[in-house]
Amino acid sequence: MTACSISPSDRRKQMQAVGSDLLKNYGRKRYYSVDEVKSANRRQNIGLDFWCWSHASFNSHTDFDDYHRSIGENCDYIAMKGEMLSSVSTSADTSWFDLDMSWLEFPDIDFSLFDFLDF
Repeated sequence: MTACSISPSDRRKQMQAVGSDLLKNYGRKRYYSVDEVKSANRRQNIGLDFWCWSHASFNSHTDFDDYHRSIGENCDYIAMKGEMLSSVSTSADTSWFDLDMSWLEFPDIDFSLFDFLDF
């Protein structure tokens, strides 16, 4: 079993904590680097078993896949990103999770979760 197969029990809380940390420390970006997400996970005390889920949420698909290949894991970026984003979606329709887009481009996200996001 890989770390990616263990889903965080509170995906919404993890998205909020890591997303707010990334915004505070690195500003608003379409995607964050693997190292930036690792640092945010550490600062937010995200358990190592759940780091992959933050990477799926905030890294580009290519960076996610490259990182996981480098550590010998094969995780499903699209499925994991869909699960994480559904935790902060205000829409009951999750069919748009089949698309590979930045988390900032997804419709119906409750951005009030991210303390440092100022529109």
